[in-house]
Amino acid sequence: MLIGRRKPLTAAQQFINLRSNPVSQGTGRLRGGVITWRYSASPSPLSRAYGIRIDFKQGGVPRIFVEAPDLHVLAGERRIPHLYQQTPPRLCLYLPRIFEWQSWMRLDLTIVPWTALWLFYFEEWLVSDDWKGGGMHPGDNDNEEAV
Repeated sequence: MLIGRRKPLTAAQQFINLRSNPVSQGTGRLRGGVITWRYSASPSPLSRAYGIRIDFKQGGVPRIFVEAPDLHVLAGERRIPHLYQQTPPRLCLYLPRIFEWQSWMRLDLTIVPWTALWLFYFEEWLVSDDWKGGGMHPGDNDNEEAV
């Protein structure tokens, strides 16, 4: 074992953390090392609520989807920036190839707040048509993985 190497969290640990954190309060299922977690997120007190789904398989990377409201309707059918896929909208929150998210990180302390931040920039983009959230859009770099 390498000194300083962090041990990956199990799907069960991630599930318990999601369930016990008031920010990610919702409902979910844990079976065979696979989590499906649904919760409501609002990027600011004046924002609408969004139905979020996290799909996570132990040993893999989390996949985050906005289930409601329909982001494409809100966007007036414009192509939404900073998504790994347009339909269903799968949020681009981290760059997998440079390991911005790692298996020792807690979903409730990383993915959940990153999702709220993405939604904040999405709502700002709806008005300005300029993505101010920074980062690299999938497809900006031919080597970027859309996992």
